[in-house]
Amino acid sequence: MLLPRKTKYRKAMKGRNAGIATRGTDINFGRYGLKSMENERITSRQIEAARRAMTRHIKRGGKIWIRIFPHTPVTRKPAEVRMGSGKGALDHYVARVQAGRILFEMDGVDEATAKEAMRLGAMKLPVKTKFLVKAQAGDTHES
Repeated sequence: MLLPRKTKYRKAMKGRNAGIATRGTDINFGRYGLKSMENERITSRQIEAARRAMTRHIKRGGKIWIRIFPHTPVTRKPAEVRMGSGKGALDHYVARVQAGRILFEMDGVDEATAKEAMRLGAMKLPVKTKFLVKAQAGDTHES
């Protein structure tokens, strides 16, 4: 699972996750991409599950890039604990994802294999996604 080596603060505020992504919206490394169509918090477990599903489908051929990283700590209080007495203990890390963000990229496999692998990976994620193919000239088209 992905988690930061070190954080400046052990606990973070929840914050809000609205709007459309301005960075990380283009395919930079591979030929195929998986783009988020919604705003959501994606846990490190979900990222790892999606990565495994894609890697298994392409039978460890090709290359996969993970374009998101879970930096944000999420806390949780134990079950059946009364209100008050401070914030809960650290439970897991999440990546805040906005609509338009590229989540995964892939290269080294044909388009049909990449599309199926990305579909299997997308089923593990809590967001609606879109499969993108980078055109030879440099711009992308959606399929």
